[in-house]
Amino acid sequence: MSSPSTADLLVVDADVITLDPARPRASAVAVARGVVVDVGGEEVAERWRGSRTEVLALGGATLTPGWVDGHSHPVGGLTLSAGADLTGVRSLEELRARLAQLARESTDGWVQGWGLVPDVFPGGAPRADLVDDALGGVDGARAFLRLADVHSALVSTSLLRAAGIDGPRRFPSASEVVCDADGTPTGHLLEWDAMALAERHAPPLPDAQLRTRLRSLLEAMAAQGLVGAQVMDGDAASLELLDRLEDDGDLPLRLRVAPFCMPGADDDDLAQLLAWQERTGRRWRVAGVKFMIDGTVDGGTAWLEHPDANGESTGSYWRDPQAYARAVRALDAAGTPTVTHAIGDAGVRFVLNVLEPLGPPVPADGAPGRRAAHRLEHLETLPDDLVARIGASGLTASVQPTHCTHFVAADGRDNWSVRLGPERARHGWRVRDLLDAGALVVLGSDWPVADFDARAIMAAAQLRRPVEDDGAAPVGPEQAIGAGAALAGFTRAPALAAGDASRGTIRVGSAADLTAVGADPTAVPPADLAAAPVLLTVVGGTPVHRAL
Repeated sequence: MSSPSTADLLVVDADVITLDPARPRASAVAVARGVVVDVGGEEVAERWRGSRTEVLALGGATLTPGWVDGHSHPVGGLTLSAGADLTGVRSLEELRARLAQLARESTDGWVQGWGLVPDVFPGGAPRADLVDDALGGVDGARAFLRLADVHSALVSTSLLRAAGIDGPRRFPSASEVVCDADGTPTGHLLEWDAMALAERHAPPLPDAQLRTRLRSLLEAMAAQGLVGAQVMDGDAASLELLDRLEDDGDLPLRLRVAPFCMPGADDDDLAQLLAWQERTGRRWRVAGVKFMIDGTVDGGTAWLEHPDANGESTGSYWRDPQAYARAVRALDAAGTPTVTHAIGDAGVRFVLNVLEPLGPPVPADGAPGRRAAHRLEHLETLPDDLVARIGASGLTASVQPTHCTHFVAADGRDNWSVRLGPERARHGWRVRDLLDAGALVVLGSDWPVADFDARAIMAAAQLRRPVEDDGAAPVGPEQAIGAGAALAGFTRAPALAAGDASRGTIRVGSAADLTAVGADPTAVPPADLAAAPVLLTVVGGTPVHRAL
């Protein structure tokens, strides 16, 4: 292909943060055929302006490498966020009133909701008998209420009966139908296999509605500056949905998908996961496989080295953790990177024991093999020795700062802190320590668990409290990171984690994925960054959002 003589796009009058050590700052960028072809000052426009060049003047606003959410569920999240948004509910009385209203308004006898924190229930224990009467009694509306951690749900007694859930069950995973001492289900369903018993009875979303919701969601993400998301779930249905959505037009941002490998997976399942690594669209591709070694602290399904305050969180999500290890090794041998949800200290230790011997990825210009590092996701409580091991391992650490700032209280009275106890709670979300230990740290949202606004997440990483709440005490303020590290967590780090040297910087030859914002993310106070408008989002040289 011959070199272009004129640019397709010129971005000028900008404060360009390149993240390229050879030229950290510039004022103009030229783009042709989806690639940055020049970075510099006024001379860039003189060299590259043509009769068909689109010129965008930023008026001194800041241009950075495009922001990438390092952990998100935009496709699977359509189901995870079905129904009413309950994220703001903070008391049982408020929940009951909301459910009564939803039951009155329901036209099909169903009530669905998501984002419910366990703290609204006495002792953090969700129970159907606390909400049944608000739904019209045990024969009232069928309710499926997904908790904020998305690893558990509360279902009404009416739904338990309709689904035939009348006692304990045994699953391939460590999922659980929570029951009272007499074997009667409480309505609390822990983890994916248990939730599926009830969720399969919910009214399905029509395909047209799925496509409309997904495109609207991706457009909203692009409007907040995201040029990409690393998608931590997937199956045949979600990949087919992406194909159909792209038939309707280009996606507003890039998606890198890691489909699930669940407990009980056999050789045929692994073969399918490997075959999917060839699936790709214009702006999406499969690249990796997602595992979960444990569940959540809030649900009592994390894998801790010592039980939590309720005597729970004592084991792996995989009934045979060695089956997880065998699956990871098989994928690694085939050159496929893995992503493992690991929240509890025992879970992290086990995963490290599996991943450390596998070694680093193969350079892009090297022999065939795995290009991206294996990853550990969440890392909610880490003792010192695990921080050091992660830093020395070459593995990618993926952390979601707003899980700490929005679901945990500095006074330790929240469900997560109570379950862990003070010592382990103090070891929560050690972003600063991981960086100091030498780890590559990717930041993200885990949407729909938390909002995908990268500005607010970068601010929270610096403040260790919600940026919108000046009066909130910081949680673990010693783990606050600097503004530059926060920006890197959404730019350079996701690119390095993906083994993609063409992204995460603005330099000649890099992909033209760019974000323009009305404040310098590396210089302004975090609150000012969170309030600054996103002026431009460019994916592959094409503006997908502009507010200039």
